[in-house]
Amino acid sequence: MRPKKNIVHLPVYKPGKPMEEVKRELGLTDVIKLASNENPFGCSPKAKEAIIAHVDQTSIYPDGGAVELTAAIAEHFNVETNQVIFGAGSDEIIMMLARAFFEPGDQTIMAETTFPQYKHNAEVEGAVCVEVPLKDGAHDLPAMLAAINGRTKIVWLCNPNNPTGTMHSHNEVAEFLQQVPPHVMVVLDEAYAEYNVSGEYPDSVGLVNQYKNVIILRTFSKIYGLATLRIGYGIGHPDVIRSINQVREPFNTTGFAQKAALAALQDKQFITDCREANAEGIRYLTGELDRLNVSYYPAHGNFIMVDVQRSGAAVFESLLRKGIIIRHDSGWKLPTMIRVTVGSQEQNEKFIGALEQVLDEVAVGV
Repeated sequence: MRPKKNIVHLPVYKPGKPMEEVKRELGLTDVIKLASNENPFGCSPKAKEAIIAHVDQTSIYPDGGAVELTAAIAEHFNVETNQVIFGAGSDEIIMMLARAFFEPGDQTIMAETTFPQYKHNAEVEGAVCVEVPLKDGAHDLPAMLAAINGRTKIVWLCNPNNPTGTMHSHNEVAEFLQQVPPHVMVVLDEAYAEYNVSGEYPDSVGLVNQYKNVIILRTFSKIYGLATLRIGYGIGHPDVIRSINQVREPFNTTGFAQKAALAALQDKQFITDCREANAEGIRYLTGELDRLNVSYYPAHGNFIMVDVQRSGAAVFESLLRKGIIIRHDSGWKLPTMIRVTVGSQEQNEKFIGALEQVLDEVAVGV
């Protein structure tokens, strides 16, 4: 049994440690997970009601075209229904994009430190990945433009970028798109868009309507709090959406996910409350990090990337022993960095208290 040659070297994605596993391994009773950028406030009560109401439909296949939810998203963003596609999380749409557009030898461009599924799915399809180093924690847009050639199919922009949390403004993205050749698709991955309070976030729907080669990815896993249901969506030109649909598996999103997402979309007050609480959490955390003389990247999502100026892996392990699960990944190529999700105020305070102890316990340096 021989797998495809171009996948044998690929790493298996490692999610954040589950709380129950940490409790069991370390004998802890109180564990806080701030590793996976989940919404600490859960999901809308209306979404919970929609899930319960759908239980009697468990034996019936879901709507394969997500017709009702597609219409709601189209109305929400003032686009046509043939501009919308759904996936089991936005990461399934990344996989479908790679499957629909990459042929062996095609080139794709992404940041060196960004969401790893761009590279993973591109390499599965035999594409050549060009990874451009970040500049001050953000995409180096001029360098990415310079890397484009006749074999380039897709450029990936994660905005805000995961894991750094940095953001490009509307003007920066618009200027970038003006210079991208029309044969190159630009994927704007906006998983954390709803958390943004900067006032400078891109009008990406307007950009989709202006550029046929632009597609937006969004998700219900973050601020909407539906991560376990796995549902995300893309908005793009009808021709692009049709090509993705040609490789989409039937019934790829569940009835529970569709109904919960529809209810969550309609609960605007819940989203406003979560956005405001997250902004307050960022203000608290950055203020405390300043007090501790610890640097960090500007945070435009629901997480902060922190430079602990010592081994990030060691800080991760020390925090873990104190019942705080954060994120450190050697694949980032940022050995002194950790990423922490913005939690509730109680969780944020416990993290800061534990971090203050760990900074005294772990020696400076890598």
